[in-house]
Amino acid sequence: MSTWKESLREKLDRFYSWPALYTFKFIVPSGKVEEVKNLFPTHEVTEKRSEKGTYTSVTIQMMARTSEEIVAAYQSVSGIEGIIAL
Repeated sequence: MSTWKESLREKLDRFYSWPALYTFKFIVPSGKVEEVKNLFPTHEVTEKRSEKGTYTSVTIQMMARTSEEIVAAYQSVSGIEGIIAL
C-alpha cells in the first residue's frame, strides 16, 4: 500500500522531466496567506482574493530539481490550518 507521498512522487516522475517548472495552486483562508508565502520566499507568487475576501487563491511557480522537492513543499503547507491544495 503506497502513501500519498509515494503516489504523488510516482505521478510527478511519470509526467515531468526534472528539473521542471511546477505550479502549486492553493485556496487559503485570507489570514494565512503570509504563512504560505513564507514557505516559498524565492518563488513567484500570485494572489487573488475571493469576492467576500474570506479566502485567497495563491498560485506559486517553483523550479524544482526533483519530485522530492515538490512532495516536501506539499508537506510543508499541509501544516497550515484551512489550506486546500488544488
